[in-house]
Amino acid sequence: MIYHKDDSFVARRLDEELILIPVRNKISDMNYIYILNEVGARIWELIDGLRDAKDIVRIIQEEYEPVEDLEADLLEFIADLEKIGAIRPSA
Repeated sequence: MIYHKDDSFVARRLDEELILIPVRNKISDMNYIYILNEVGARIWELIDGLRDAKDIVRIIQEEYEPVEDLEADLLEFIADLEKIGAIRPSA
């Protein structure tokens, strides 16, 4: 599946981490920020509405040391991003 970023989140880089901040109209959402490590930040960058999960897994494996169960971990991470509303499936 291919995903795109939701406009209700802004991302700001801080060293090797990326901070995701919801900017919705709900006051309760303002109490949360999400901090992504270097790999999570790279995955966020690769979610562009064009690449599917397999493409992202391949790129991450090329750029970082191969990790066992990378695809399962990446799919779980993507599901977490979808759950908080940071990404949505592309039409």
